[in-house]
Amino acid sequence: MLNNKVKLFALTGLLFAFNSCTQEKDCGTVEVMPAPQKIELKEPNTFTGTPKNIIFMIGDGMGVTQITSGLTRQKDFLQLARCRHIGFSKTQSSSNYITDSAAGATAFSIGKKTFNGSIGMDKDTVAQKTILEIAEDNGLATGLVATSSITHATPASFIAHQPSRNMHEEIALDFLKTDIEVFIGGGKAHFEARTDKKNLSEELKNKGYQMAYTLDEIKSLPEGKIAGLLADNGMPKMSEGRGDFLEVASHTAIKNLDKNDKGFFLMIEGSQIDWGGHDMNSEYIISEMVDFDKTIGRVLDFADKDGETLVVITADHETGGYGIVDGSMEDGTVKGEFTTDHHTADMVPVFAYGPGADAFMGIYHNNTIFDKFMKLYGFQQ
Repeated sequence: MLNNKVKLFALTGLLFAFNSCTQEKDCGTVEVMPAPQKIELKEPNTFTGTPKNIIFMIGDGMGVTQITSGLTRQKDFLQLARCRHIGFSKTQSSSNYITDSAAGATAFSIGKKTFNGSIGMDKDTVAQKTILEIAEDNGLATGLVATSSITHATPASFIAHQPSRNMHEEIALDFLKTDIEVFIGGGKAHFEARTDKKNLSEELKNKGYQMAYTLDEIKSLPEGKIAGLLADNGMPKMSEGRGDFLEVASHTAIKNLDKNDKGFFLMIEGSQIDWGGHDMNSEYIISEMVDFDKTIGRVLDFADKDGETLVVITADHETGGYGIVDGSMEDGTVKGEFTTDHHTADMVPVFAYGPGADAFMGIYHNNTIFDKFMKLYGFQQ
C-alpha cells in the first residue's frame, strides 16, 4: 500500500528563461488550498512488456510553468511526479511556428504535421485515420473525455475529419460515423440545437448510446455505451462549480472501456488550463492544473492496479508565455505574469507511466507520439 510520506524528485532539465511581461496584468497572490495527502514514489518503475491499454492525457496549454504553479499551490506535491519517464515534444505545425490546438492534437492522432485549424486531416487536407479509429478497427474499446465541448479542437481531432476546427456541427455528425464507446464533455448544442434541425442525440440513442446530461447521471449509468453532454458548450470553470467532473467522467470511461478483453484507447483532456492562459489569469490556470493533476492521480492508481496500462501525459502547446515571479512552496502561493494572451512555441514536457514508458524519453516532434502508440499496440502502419 502507498503510504503518506514522499520526497518529490526534482524535475531536472525543466528550466526555462522567461521574458519580462510585455503586458501589465495584476494576477495577484492566489488563495491557499490545503495540501493533498502525499504518496511514496515507486522505486524503481517495475512495469514490463507492452501495454494492452493506453490512456492519453492532454493538459491543453500546459507548459512547465503551469505544472510548477500546481506543484507550488499544492505545497511541493503533484500526482504527476509519480511518472519517472520524461521527455519533451516540439509543437510546431506544418503551417506555423506556433501551433493551435487542432494541429497539435491532429499531430498526435494521425502522426502527421498539419496546418493550424485542421481536424484529423493532413497538410494537404486529406483525411487520415486517427489512433482512435485504428484502435476501433483492431477491436479495442475507445473513449474521449474533455472539460471543453466534446467537439472542441482537441477531442475532435481524434474522431473527426474537417478542414476547420470551427465546424462544430459537422464534427458532431462525425461522431455518428464511429463506434466510440464513451464520450463525455460539453457540446450539447452542437448535437441538439443545430442549424439543420437534426437531433443527433436521438440518432445516438438509436445506435445504443445511453445519454447523460448531469454528473449524477454519469455516476449512475449501467455499463454500456455512453454519450455524456453536460453543457451546451464548454463545461464550467472549476471556480464556477464544475466540481469533480473530470475525475468522475474519466473513472466512468475507464470502468466501461476496461470490459473489453482486447484493451482500450482513451483520451482525457484538461481543456481549460489553456483558457486560463488566454485569459492571462494565473488563478484560472492553477485551479484547472490542480484539477487535472487530481485526475492524473486517479488514472495512475488504475494503471498501478491493472499493470497493462500505459499512461502518457503531455500538452499540445504552452499558452500565455506564463512565468512565476513570486511565490512560496511552504505557503502554496503563486504570483504569475504573462508575455502573451496566445500560444507560444515552447517545447512541452511528456510524462509516461506504465509498460512502454521508456519510449517517451528524449526530445522529439509531437507527431511521433502517434508512431510510438502504434508500435506499442503492435498495429501495422
